[in-house]
Amino acid sequence: MILAAMLVLLAAGCKSEYDALLNGMDWDAKYEGAFKYFNEGKYGHAAQLFESLSQLSSGTSRDDTVQYYWGLSNYRYKDYVTAETNFSHFLMNFPASPMASDAAFLRIDCLYRSTLRYELDQTPTTNAIGIINLYLVEHPDSEHRAVCEQMLKELGERLDKKAFENAKLYYKMEYYNSARVAFVNVLKDNADNIYREQILYYTAMSSYKYAQMSVEGKQRERYLTFIDDYYNFVGEWPDSVYKRELDVLYRRAQKALGRYSGTEEDLMEKEKDFERERSKILKQSAEDAS
Repeated sequence: MILAAMLVLLAAGCKSEYDALLNGMDWDAKYEGAFKYFNEGKYGHAAQLFESLSQLSSGTSRDDTVQYYWGLSNYRYKDYVTAETNFSHFLMNFPASPMASDAAFLRIDCLYRSTLRYELDQTPTTNAIGIINLYLVEHPDSEHRAVCEQMLKELGERLDKKAFENAKLYYKMEYYNSARVAFVNVLKDNADNIYREQILYYTAMSSYKYAQMSVEGKQRERYLTFIDDYYNFVGEWPDSVYKRELDVLYRRAQKALGRYSGTEEDLMEKEKDFERERSKILKQSAEDAS
């Protein structure tokens, strides 16, 4: 009981010391206390003290230091949204400060850390990419260049996945015409999308299934669209794992167009070969996963 009471009193004493600094007007004591908490790793307390100091330090020689460490305290506290605001304000007001270069990098690191997974709104991702690119232009010899380029790579891939998955959703819902349009538009927006192979595959699959489901009077035109998509795919990815499946659909489309020169038995045998190979691959994949 005595030990517990002592701990409570000690905690109360510590709290009182911090509250006294936070609510007091002793500039020097508050300044020293802010750095004391910062150096002890108590970044939440430090951030609040630096925020309190920001009103007192305005126009003094310590102003940029207070503003910078306010942001750095929030950064270390992992409050990246507030820290980014701090660093943005700092850079606007103290562009010539010796701490400006570090603040600029920390700002973009805050933006990077505040981005969202691909399923969610990617506006923060787009914003971060723009500011990171600007940073690299303004700091071409930055020691952080490699880190920034890795950030750009990861954020760009996230946007690629977002675009691919959005288009793929139409395919899953069996809106095949809309799916094809969406996949085509993904590559119009970014021809270097990292999912390019899959996008071209699903473009062809969408056009085939759309033709297959169409009324007879419109099938010819739509099978011809699939043939174009098929050639686009195999011309770019001749060794793709998807090619055998598209080859099967290509022969079916040619048959529907009256262009297939083989027999029905030959066509069926080729399709059986494909199905056997696919079953073997799926079985091997399941065994590898287990």
